[in-house]
Amino acid sequence: MMRPVLTALTLAVLFIPRAAVAEPVSMERAAELYDTYCAQCHGMSRNGKGVNTTGLSVQPRDHTDTKAMADLPDDQIRLVIEEGGLAVNKSILMPAWGEAMNPDEIAAMVRYLRQVCKCGN
Repeated sequence: MMRPVLTALTLAVLFIPRAAVAEPVSMERAAELYDTYCAQCHGMSRNGKGVNTTGLSVQPRDHTDTKAMADLPDDQIRLVIEEGGLAVNKSILMPAWGEAMNPDEIAAMVRYLRQVCKCGN
């Protein structure tokens, strides 16, 4: 009587889908995310001169500015990506991307921006 129950339990355990281990988001994927969500304002050259900057009273950050970017802690960069400019007392025009990007993608964006500014850890 116990043997069929144990066999059934064993088979059930073997065929339960395992949670997929998330692979780290590549820098290539982070660059694609930047092009999709950030380049309109921050520019394809990452220098803050995107196509949507005409008429803005506050210009977007130049992500190639090594000194200015080095002064920003990773947590602040993560927060502004996730919650938008207002979260760090910056422009309300900087949108929050926390609904569009998952936490792993946001973390990859922080790493990517460190590469762009040549101020990485």
